[in-house]
Amino acid sequence: MTDKAGPHSVRLALKPGVVTGADYRRLVETCRDEGYALPAVNVVGTNSINAVLEAAARNRSDVIIQLSNGGARFYAGEGLKDADQARLLGAVAAARHVHTVAAAYGVCVILHTDHADRKLLPWVSALVDASAQAVQETGRPLFSSHMIDLSAEPLDENIAECARFLRRMAPLGIGLEIELGVTGGEEDGVGHDVDDGAENAHLYTQPEDVLKAYQALSPLGFVTIAASFGNVHGVYAPGNVKLRPEILRNSQAAVAQAVGRGDRPLALVFHGGSGSEPGKITEAVSYGVFKMNIDTDIQFAFAGSIGHYVMEHAEAFSHQIAPSTGKPTKKLYDPRKWLRVGETGIVARLEQAFSDLGATGRSVAQADMGVE
Repeated sequence: MTDKAGPHSVRLALKPGVVTGADYRRLVETCRDEGYALPAVNVVGTNSINAVLEAAARNRSDVIIQLSNGGARFYAGEGLKDADQARLLGAVAAARHVHTVAAAYGVCVILHTDHADRKLLPWVSALVDASAQAVQETGRPLFSSHMIDLSAEPLDENIAECARFLRRMAPLGIGLEIELGVTGGEEDGVGHDVDDGAENAHLYTQPEDVLKAYQALSPLGFVTIAASFGNVHGVYAPGNVKLRPEILRNSQAAVAQAVGRGDRPLALVFHGGSGSEPGKITEAVSYGVFKMNIDTDIQFAFAGSIGHYVMEHAEAFSHQIAPSTGKPTKKLYDPRKWLRVGETGIVARLEQAFSDLGATGRSVAQADMGVE
């Protein structure tokens, strides 16, 4: 582990595995205060979860694993016809999988759910209930944090609903991520249409709104803020998206002046990180971003790797006995073979992400217990 906190400082050390409660907050604040961020990866099954953990272990970095409502439903199985039941069961099952294996990889993991708008609040509520039961049984919630995205609604309504949830979540050791301003594009049925032009005012959060939300919510529990600075989900042609990280700097300044808690009191989130310029990523992290969502690039890394493998071994995916050799092709089409190829694609893309975010070698886990 690389210690970048200074030669005379004692760096935070936490037990490997899923962090919740005070440990979750300590990890977030360590990232923010030491000037690096963690990639947040949307997962849909054990293959993507295990690949994320492998990448984190190989890069000696902590990581954020998160589920969208659609990813949770897929995890439970498309054969379940009740979508509400599936997204609840899938999220719980995925959380239990991560809790079971994460510590063995020797890194700390933040377990999170992604965008939940008004129609998905019952899903978040049910997950909070599930965590309440888990606390009774194990002393720990299932998730480190949840996101509520009511950015399309009036600010006061956004804050009031978030406050209602945070009052339930904080006593369980669960943090809340909120969105202020609009992240363009769409993520599993949650999102906003935006103009092709990059001057859409809705894409840029106002610092006074950030201050208002922080002052209302921070006394209730630990809150992180996705403040929009031109972010858009997906990958767009150069010039179509103009990121303005200075909005994050101005938001920090507004809150710091009002509450007097250092120059970076906010723990900020960068949505729509796929395809972003490295310089913009570095600038955003310097203003207190501790988390960057990177979903689209990870999907492409997984699919692209498998696609290349299938093309290279096309005969095996059409014939159980190869016409060219007369030999069985089972060893090539065995799902463990090509799914593993997809996993290695995720690992490779995340290596770049850890580097871009300055997270490589900075795990706060107590000991290196992970894979070689």
